[in-house]
Amino acid sequence: MFMTTEGLSVGHTIKGVVESTAHLMLASEDIDKFSMFDSLFEEAKKKLERKAKVLDGDGIIGLRFNTEIAEMQVAPKFLVVHAYGTVVKIDQ
Repeated sequence: MFMTTEGLSVGHTIKGVVESTAHLMLASEDIDKFSMFDSLFEEAKKKLERKAKVLDGDGIIGLRFNTEIAEMQVAPKFLVVHAYGTVVKIDQ
């Protein structure tokens, strides 16, 4: 399974669009641990890969990520990563 933020220059068939969301709640004492975004990116990519396999895809093109820090009135904060892309099957 490949993933790319770009298009694909070989023949392919679009199988569908997939999306995933990963999030993490930060306790008030963890308020500055934004390095935890890295694990959320990996979690979101794994979810995309599972969904692409269900669609019998070979890869995901046009992969995009959106990040958000959702703040409540006081604490906690939520780190959120939303990912989406187009599942393709390489033409034989």
